[in-house]
Amino acid sequence: MAWRIGVDIGGTFTDVAMVEEATGRIAVAKVLTTPPDFGQGVLDGLRQGLAEQGIDAAAVTLLSHATTVVTNALLEHKGATAAFVSTRGFRDVLELRRSARADLYDLFQDGPSVLIPRRRRFEITERIDAQGQVVTPMAEDEVPALVDAIRASGAETVGVSLLFSFLNDAHERRLGDRLRSALPGVQVFLSSEVLPEIREYERASTTAVCAYVGPLLEGYLARLQAATGTLGLPPLHVMGSGGGVLDVAECLRMPAAIVESGPAAGVVAAALVGEQLGLPNILSFDMGGTTAKASVIADGEVTVTAEYEVGGGVNGKRFIAGTGHPIRVPVVDLAEVSAGGGSIAWVDPGGALKVGPHSAGAMPGPAAYGRGGTKPTVTDANILLGYLDSGALLDGRLRIDRAAAERAVAGHVAGPLGLSVTEAAARIIEVVNANMCDALRIVSIERGHDPREFSLMAFGGAGPVHAAFLAEELQVPEVVVPPAPGAFSALGLVATDLRRDFSRTLYAALDSVDPARVADAVAAMEAEGLAMLRAAGVPEARWALLRQADCRYGRQAYELTVPMQDGPVTAETLRALSGAFHAKHAQTYGHANEKEPVQMVNLRLTVLGRQPRLALAQASRPGAAREGERTAWFGGRPHPTRILWRDGLPPGAAIAGPAVIEALDSTTVVPPGWTAGVAEHGMLRLARGA
Repeated sequence: MAWRIGVDIGGTFTDVAMVEEATGRIAVAKVLTTPPDFGQGVLDGLRQGLAEQGIDAAAVTLLSHATTVVTNALLEHKGATAAFVSTRGFRDVLELRRSARADLYDLFQDGPSVLIPRRRRFEITERIDAQGQVVTPMAEDEVPALVDAIRASGAETVGVSLLFSFLNDAHERRLGDRLRSALPGVQVFLSSEVLPEIREYERASTTAVCAYVGPLLEGYLARLQAATGTLGLPPLHVMGSGGGVLDVAECLRMPAAIVESGPAAGVVAAALVGEQLGLPNILSFDMGGTTAKASVIADGEVTVTAEYEVGGGVNGKRFIAGTGHPIRVPVVDLAEVSAGGGSIAWVDPGGALKVGPHSAGAMPGPAAYGRGGTKPTVTDANILLGYLDSGALLDGRLRIDRAAAERAVAGHVAGPLGLSVTEAAARIIEVVNANMCDALRIVSIERGHDPREFSLMAFGGAGPVHAAFLAEELQVPEVVVPPAPGAFSALGLVATDLRRDFSRTLYAALDSVDPARVADAVAAMEAEGLAMLRAAGVPEARWALLRQADCRYGRQAYELTVPMQDGPVTAETLRALSGAFHAKHAQTYGHANEKEPVQMVNLRLTVLGRQPRLALAQASRPGAAREGERTAWFGGRPHPTRILWRDGLPPGAAIAGPAVIEALDSTTVVPPGWTAGVAEHGMLRLARGA
């Protein structure tokens, strides 16, 4: 029997999901996350999962991993000692940035930190113009002194970003060859290899990010791959930000491509389950221990954006433009809020109750976990309201100290606000639910989608606890709780395809550009993509190529990405592309001008090595059936509430709320007025009314 395994590191738990290819049967192992050595938790989870299921490592066909190494290095400023080389006169491009500021009216604000300080930023004489023509040849005689300066700076890596290298990379490639020859122990990242696209600062920033995190990522993946190899497991793959897995070599070529590794996996799994259930429109909702993330799947397609800043500040539920490090790589479009099971509730000096952004994390964790935490968290509030129970989490292996949760809520929230402990817990849940509703509105209403036309798919350890309350607020008609929701992002790692994204700047008006010019650019990217698939050993029958283009009206500064037809590139192809842009503009902004000429800015190509499709399933185990009752609070008052064990629910079962459906990895709350049904493949589907 062949198995696929996915490993996802969360703020509190490390999840290992195992799926049998032939049947779609799912098994899950959960262990506590082990900072600062996250790799230890990965190995603990793999050993536990293989032993519990009796899986022979030789039967594992795919091992995928989601990592936060890149993000953490940027947030904590613990990357490599990197150097940066630019065209003479442009040494400070990383510091000058764009004009966006966090606070328009604060004259004394500090800008975001710079990954590579000025003393390690160097210049070389050369110039290529905006048409790709050489204006000033590269000064070859300056290279020896440049090499000496980089060596003296102690740089472990070098990023090179010369002007207009996306149009003509001759100078950049020549300089890269000489640096690699003279500095054999130093990684060199060229912007023409990393991001051959227009926009000087974004291209330079993406290249600098790759240089900054490259050695750290290489060391982490090398150690982890060696350790998993000792278990007899296959070569490691890593989840990319855009919704596909990459092999280790591809990750090291483009480290920026795995910034949002874990969250992307959950959205991919949500799309797969939606396909199984015939639900093309889904609001993906992932609530874990530290954050909650929302995304939209419209017409079966995961929404991807190329506009992303890592390490930026947050105002409410939004990232503030200009406060982070831009990376121009495809990233699953997410709205993220500091609202997880470990988010800490507190009362500000004005007497207002707040939840987050600080989290109790894996250590010490919520007060009820009994590992030294003393501050009240969302998990503590859910325990006090009767939604979570000491015997359910990790099937009772994680003991719950209810008294510690009461002390934390009483001391930090109930006392200062003059409330009972239960009232205070209910207020905590109200606040965190309001925060998460805002994140769902950002990805739906603000993207031109009506939530009433979508199903809410809830996962993560805490997602199904809160999902029905959020759906009630947004008037979403249905909630779907997939199999193994607490390890659902790890499931996404085994359900996704091998993926790589290519891009090229091709600036032209769609109504006048020669189709042959576009066809040549597409063909060049396709040749590179197919070479990658061959090198990865993907059978030709599983190859897929998806074309897109960034387009805009002539007087606009930013673009929308729209799909491009397959087949030969003709004048009709470009007319269809123009029509697709008008439609996307109308959906996004509420208006379009079909008489306005449309400009193409970038061509994009997604190359996929399709994995054989899985049908995820959670089989019923009649022997696991359990039923009980306890008091839970809904609408400010106590209700006798049925308690059921999910693994024992038979297909077709219908449960009227109030009810709590427990499982090893997550708990589903069915409020009064809602009904939960067990659908095919063991999915739970919640709806208002009977």
